[in-house]
Amino acid sequence: MFEILGDDTRRRLVEALRTGERSVGELVQVVDIGQPGVSRQLQILEEARFVRMRPDGRRRLYALRPERFKELDEWASRYRDLWEARLDRFGAELERRKKARAADGRDRQDRRNRQGRKGSTT
Repeated sequence: MFEILGDDTRRRLVEALRTGERSVGELVQVVDIGQPGVSRQLQILEEARFVRMRPDGRRRLYALRPERFKELDEWASRYRDLWEARLDRFGAELERRKKARAADGRDRQDRRNRQGRKGSTT
């Protein structure tokens, strides 16, 4: 799944198909590569069950197969809690460091202010 969707052209095709069925000609304009290249990428997506093709006269219309993306989402959801917990800890550490830098900056400014007052009284 990841290898299939890892290709930039295939991801652009998938993105273009999010709005509904499109012909190969329409997809050629979207991804800005030739018709043979688009047809080859669509064939790969079709074999991997990410898209389906419906003949319409001489045209071939392609659409996403939502069930395949649902499978991908279900697989990823098993790991979502793990990543969310790690990201929460990472966010908390960034916030702690930000506060520490701000406090350090205030401490330095206070020291400069005190030194400035000492220097002005002599």
